[in-house]
Amino acid sequence: MIRAAQPGDTEAILMLWLRSSLLSHPFIADSYWIESLQMVREEFLPKARVWVDCDANDVIGGFIGVLNQQFIGALFVEESHYGDGTAQRLMGAAKDEYPVLLLEVYQQNHRAVAFYHKEKFEISARTRHPGTDLPTYILRWFRPLSE
Repeated sequence: MIRAAQPGDTEAILMLWLRSSLLSHPFIADSYWIESLQMVREEFLPKARVWVDCDANDVIGGFIGVLNQQFIGALFVEESHYGDGTAQRLMGAAKDEYPVLLLEVYQQNHRAVAFYHKEKFEISARTRHPGTDLPTYILRWFRPLSE
C-alpha cells in the first residue's frame, strides 16, 4: 500500500536509505553514506514529499521522495522487495502527481539506470556528482500528452 510518509516513519526511512545506499553503491566508500545520514534527516526529508510502500503490518518496503515538485531525490527499496513491484508502485505515485520528473543517478548504478530507462526516463545530461566526483546521469521523464 502506498501512503504519505508520517513523522513516525522517519527512523525506518533513514535506516532503509542507509542500507540501500550501501548495497547499491559499492563503488562509493561506506563513510560517505554514513556521513550523509544527518543531511538526509535534517535537510532532505523535511523538504521532500515522501511516499512509502507498506505491507499489511505497515512495515516499509520502500520509499520515494520528491523535491521542488519535480526532482526525485530518493527512491530506495529493501533488497527483499527487489522485483516485486515496490519501485514501480512508488514511481507511479510520483508520476500520478507530477507531469515532469528529474533525477540524478550514478552511471555505475546499472540496476537503477536500467529501472529508470524501463520507466521511460531519458538522459538529459551527463555530469559528475559534487559530493563524490563520480559520473552521473540527469534523467528526465514527462507525462505524454495522450494520458
